Amino acid sequence: MSTGVKPESVSLCPLNMAAAPEQPVLCIFGTGDFGRSLGQRLLQSGYRVVYGSRRPHSCGPLPPGTQATSHEAAAQFAKLVFLCIHRENYDFLETLAPQLKGKVLVDVSNNLKKNLYPEANAEYLQRLIPGAHVVKAFNTLSAWALQNGPSDANRQVYLCGNSAEAKQSVAEIAAKLGFTVLDRGSLSAARELEDFPLQLFPEWRLPLRLAVGLTAFFFFYEVIRGIVYTYVDQKKDNSFRIMVSIANKVFPIVSLIMLALCYLPGIIAAFLQLYRGTKYKRFPDWLDQWMLCRKQLGLLALAFASLHVLYTLIIPIRYYVRYRISASTISKITENKTSVFDTTSAWRGDSYYSMGILGFGFYILLGISSLPSVSNALSWREFSFIQSKLGYLTLLFCTLHTYLYGWDRFLYPSTYKWYTPTGYMLSLIVPTVVLVLKLLLMLPCLDRTLTRIRRGWEKSSSENAIEKALLT
Repeated sequence: MSTGVKPESVSLCPLNMAAAPEQPVLCIFGTGDFGRSLGQRLLQSGYRVVYGSRRPHSCGPLPPGTQATSHEAAAQFAKLVFLCIHRENYDFLETLAPQLKGKVLVDVSNNLKKNLYPEANAEYLQRLIPGAHVVKAFNTLSAWALQNGPSDANRQVYLCGNSAEAKQSVAEIAAKLGFTVLDRGSLSAARELEDFPLQLFPEWRLPLRLAVGLTAFFFFYEVIRGIVYTYVDQKKDNSFRIMVSIANKVFPIVSLIMLALCYLPGIIAAFLQLYRGTKYKRFPDWLDQWMLCRKQLGLLALAFASLHVLYTLIIPIRYYVRYRISASTISKITENKTSVFDTTSAWRGDSYYSMGILGFGFYILLGISSLPSVSNALSWREFSFIQSKLGYLTLLFCTLHTYLYGWDRFLYPSTYKWYTPTGYMLSLIVPTVVLVLKLLLMLPCLDRTLTRIRRGWEKSSSENAIEKALLT
């Protein structure tokens, strides 16, 4: 496989650059991973690429068909220059100010942490070379994304700059590479763009905080009811239950609540639209943020449900439980006792397990359909059917699973230790509310009105038209 044209074997003369005038020439300063990946992608899109390097004769393998020379020579043959170098190496650009005057400089740099410098890299570059048109772009992409093409996680190119023509030139290149361009305005937005790659799971912060909060609350709640209460009331030490039994109570509780929280914002939004009589008014910011993180809430809920399944499979094979089962069996055989088969308990047990298995199966289906590779293969109607219709069915099965688990325990005073309800009772509040509200929205009168609103009908405009008709 060819490693590219050797720099010393190529002369950058105007004749070579004019060999194919229909192909624009673009310059890249920097021969690192990002610079090489960007050059390869530009070549595949029909551009000619020339590299500027401090060591043009020993800069390593470059994409086949590219040329490498000094920064000064490379800048002479292109109107647009990609700066694939770090900010600390910008100083040499001052000496190239005459060659870069009037040209578009695309700054793709990022920093190691926020607020490392008093001003954004792109703003510093513009101050360093005032005669050039600096555009901040491509810094949110990785070398891997450039090599493999735009994917669902990396299909957008954010840019900003003070020159509309310069931004248009960069936007055309990005579009030709297969990316979607989002203009963020003037160069003053560069700081915001440079902070994007430094963010750690920004869309997961709220779901993760919620998951940690719910887990911590219900864990200590169950420890107080199951461990502390037993020790105080009965002088029994069953603290060993913290590792498996208590955890296996907390996981399904958190999973059910978070699954319900995936669908609650949609319910709230529907009632807001019914109340307002239009779909054209913005939702509150908190509701917008909540709706944007529903996927993350659902995936975390699936993770907790999976842990519940694993812990449930582990519990019967623990040594202590096996010992208790074997001891109980021996005692019954010794006493020659026979137990009467309880059909009601059998129905309850089978129904309980059946709802749990069906709920977890649909859980898995929801998680698989949320993967980009799967969702891209589905039409919008198919995706909506799985995530909405089957999603509510999943919530119904999981809620029934929890109700069957409790059965009639809520009737016994012994259930309320220190006058507190069990954790599973608390976990049923949110999903029950969601299911009841969903049933209300399914009523023909509400469903018909909501459908009309989402198709563009507005209550105010309709009322105004009636009033005008009556007046005339």
